[in-house]
Amino acid sequence: MSETRRQVTVLGSTGSIGVSTLDVLSQHPQRFSVYALTANNSVQGLFDQCVQHCPAFAVMACTDSAEDLQQRLTDAASDTRVLAGIEGLCEVSAADQVDVVMAAIVGAAGLEPTLAAVEAGKTVLLANKESLVMAGGLFMQAVADSGATLLPIDSEHNAIFQCMPVGERGLCAKAGVSKILLTASGGPFREWSLEQMRLATPQQACAHPNWSMGRKISVDSATLMNKGLELIEACWLFDVAAESIDVVVHPQSIVHSMVQYVDGSVLAQLGNPDMRTPIAYGLAWPERIGSGVAELDIVAVSRLDFEAPDETRFPCLRLARQAVIRGGTAMAELNAANEVAVQAFLDGGLGFAEIAGVVAAVLAESSADEPATLDVVKQADCRARTQARAIINNR
Repeated sequence: MSETRRQVTVLGSTGSIGVSTLDVLSQHPQRFSVYALTANNSVQGLFDQCVQHCPAFAVMACTDSAEDLQQRLTDAASDTRVLAGIEGLCEVSAADQVDVVMAAIVGAAGLEPTLAAVEAGKTVLLANKESLVMAGGLFMQAVADSGATLLPIDSEHNAIFQCMPVGERGLCAKAGVSKILLTASGGPFREWSLEQMRLATPQQACAHPNWSMGRKISVDSATLMNKGLELIEACWLFDVAAESIDVVVHPQSIVHSMVQYVDGSVLAQLGNPDMRTPIAYGLAWPERIGSGVAELDIVAVSRLDFEAPDETRFPCLRLARQAVIRGGTAMAELNAANEVAVQAFLDGGLGFAEIAGVVAAVLAESSADEPATLDVVKQADCRARTQARAIINNR
C-alpha cells in the first residue's frame, strides 16, 4: 500500500460517476494517485483519461477494444498497460497496490469486480447498487469476513450514512433510529398522467430535471425503479427491513435523505445536486476535503417540498418492495428483468409504461430460495433475462 498517496482504481471511469471521481481526484494530487481506469466500450474516452491521469492499468470489456486502446497508448508513448474482460476488472480491483476502489460500473456487470475488491479488503466506494440488489447477503458477508471498508456513494445512502451516529451504522435499533426517509426527485414524469407516460420517448425519459446521469439510470429514475433499487440497497447497507424505510418525493433534490430517531429528531443531509460531494466524502472519509461543488445557498433555494410517491403511476417502486419481502433471488431477478426492459425501451422496442409489466411478470415467477453462492445469483440473473426477452418478444 502507498504510504503517501492513496492508490485508486475507478471501475466505470468514463461514466458520469467515474468522470466526477476523476475530477475530485485531480483536485487533490497530493493525496491520491490513479492506479487503474476501466470502461465498457468507450476506447476514445478511456484513451483520453489515460493520457491525462497516467494509470498503471486500463481495462476494456472486450479484447478487440483492449487491443485498440493498447495500440493508441503505445503510439502516444504511454506506459499504461491494457487488460480485458472480467478477469482484468477483478485484477485491478484486488491488486495489492490498490487502496481504494470506486465501484461505478452500471448494472449487473459491476458485481464481480466489486466483490473482488471487497474480498481483497479494500476501501470500496459503492456506486454500483446492483451489487447489493443482486447478492446483498453474500456481499455483506464478504465485507464482514474480509474487513473491507464499505462506503455508500449514491447521494441518498451517503446522506443516510452521514446522518447515522459514528460506529452505529448497520445497528439502527441500537442507535435509536426509528425510520429512514429515502428521498426521490420524482424524475421527469413526476406530474405526468399514465396516458402521457404511455407515449414517453427515451429522450424525454433521460431528461432528468436535476441530475446528469447515464441513460439507463435516467430511465430508472423516470420509472422510480432507481428508488426501488436504492430501497433494497439501504436494507442491506443499514440492516433494516423495508417497512422501516419510507420513500419521500422531494423535487428540489436538496435534501438527499433523512434519518428519524425515536426521540422525534430528524437529521437531514443537504447540498446541491452534484455527485462530487458524496464522492469526496467517500474518498477522504473520515476526513472531509474540497469537492469543487458550489456552496448551498439556502436562501436562494427558498423552499423545500415533499410529497408521497404515487405507486399507481410508478409501480416499479412497489415491485421492488415486493422483491425485498419475497427475498431469495427475487431481487436479482427484479434487477435483471428491469435491465432488459429498460434496454428494450431505449432501443425503441418497448413502451415506457410497459417496463413495469415486464418486471412484474418475471417477478411473479421468481424463486424465494436464498442464494448460497454467486453462481446461484448468476443463474437467476440469466433466467430472468431470458424470461424478460421472451415476454417482450411475445407481447
